[in-house]
Amino acid sequence: MSLALQDYPNPACFDELIDDDGAARPHARALFDHLDSFSETDIQERKAAAEAEILSMGITFTVYCENEGSIDRAWPFDIIPRLIRAAEWRTVERGLKQRTRALNLFIDDVYHGQNIVRDGVFPLELLADSKNFRPECVGIDPPLGVWAHICGTDLVKDRDGRFYVLEDNLRVPSGVSYMLENRLVMKRVLPELFESYAIAPVDDYPSQLRHCLASLAPEKDNPQIVVLTPGVYNSAYFEHAYLAQQMGAELVEGRDLVVGDDDCVYMRTIEGLHRVDVVYRRIDDLFLDPEAFKPESVLGVPGLMRAWKQGKIALANAPGAGVADDKVVYTYVPDIIRYYLNEEPILPNVPSYRCVDPDECQYVLDHLDQLVVKPANESGGYGMLIGPKASPDQRAEFAERIRRDPRNYMAQPMLTLSTAPTLVDHRAEPRHLDLRPFILSGRDTYVTNGGLTRVALKKGSTVVNSSQGGGSKDTWIIDGEGA
Repeated sequence: MSLALQDYPNPACFDELIDDDGAARPHARALFDHLDSFSETDIQERKAAAEAEILSMGITFTVYCENEGSIDRAWPFDIIPRLIRAAEWRTVERGLKQRTRALNLFIDDVYHGQNIVRDGVFPLELLADSKNFRPECVGIDPPLGVWAHICGTDLVKDRDGRFYVLEDNLRVPSGVSYMLENRLVMKRVLPELFESYAIAPVDDYPSQLRHCLASLAPEKDNPQIVVLTPGVYNSAYFEHAYLAQQMGAELVEGRDLVVGDDDCVYMRTIEGLHRVDVVYRRIDDLFLDPEAFKPESVLGVPGLMRAWKQGKIALANAPGAGVADDKVVYTYVPDIIRYYLNEEPILPNVPSYRCVDPDECQYVLDHLDQLVVKPANESGGYGMLIGPKASPDQRAEFAERIRRDPRNYMAQPMLTLSTAPTLVDHRAEPRHLDLRPFILSGRDTYVTNGGLTRVALKKGSTVVNSSQGGGSKDTWIIDGEGA
């Protein structure tokens, strides 16, 4: 019994499947009853089968190496699933819908009347210094009043076992294709486990995404939807191609689209130009249209912003949505929810310090050895300082960065992220993890059942990003205890 729980190390934090006495929690007992019946050979065979499935399905991610350029690597996957009770998830789902609705109202407000600024809830200087506030978007009314149609919200559990929001990804959030593929791999490698649990499905996401995008062109019964990708060298190209194929949409690059004299967007085909109604764009704002943003961009479509302003095309996510995808703005989200919805936040933020505030900045500088400091607009775990693990020289250098540009930084206490059993060689060991569910906002709002669980495969690490040594698990929303 190579996965016997008497060998499971005490993680000294909240473990989602194993209790403080080293026994499986009630909803995980059926899982471990099954896994503990495996021999070491059985486990290695299932692990090898998962790796073979990933290779045969072409599930890869791209990392950038300084000396080697872009490298495609097989997706790292753990065969022990993450289990979350359905009753707990229903609260999370309500909280995500609440949060996304408030953020969309905030984005619409800052590009129109800025009432939240006038009422003293949100400081004007944060907009003036925002790297993602787009003056070109002022006064525009996107379809349905929605700016962030696809949102990926990162959640973590701390010592108390409660979910907290770590950050909101509103520009071009990625990872949902891996959530879908993880489920396919699990069904092929451990199909018998699906007989033990009532597991909420995730495979309706592509159809839900298409429904969301189609709702942005309500005058068309069958709108032409395209996925706009930067191309094969982008780190998320696998996902772009996967979602286009699953939705029955065309995968296009900027050179495949043209804006006509009528300000409509057309796709070049061998049969001539075909009208496009909705663009699901996976290109950052500044590269989207060389007429409106970076003139040197060859990735975007000249005139695309003009067509959007005229209401001739729907763009998801809308340009300018990234104004709320800012880790300093994140600290205001509880106030944003109260202001627009007159409700208390269902999902709490991680306690945070704003370096733009002089008193809080001084606290951060005085306690760098205890805090995690993040830049406002970086992603993927880059550009941050993990104070307790940094050297004195690294902390001193980061303190200078904060002093030079306090608006660009915020800090949070070092969380003790929850763990879950993860297969390491032939035994289960605790590894830290987070969760990225995806929220679709169109005519309706949809939240995935679970999301992409990312796991730090290195012992003791809390960095879950695949580009920095992280992996993933299938996430099960389960109803009942299993059989």
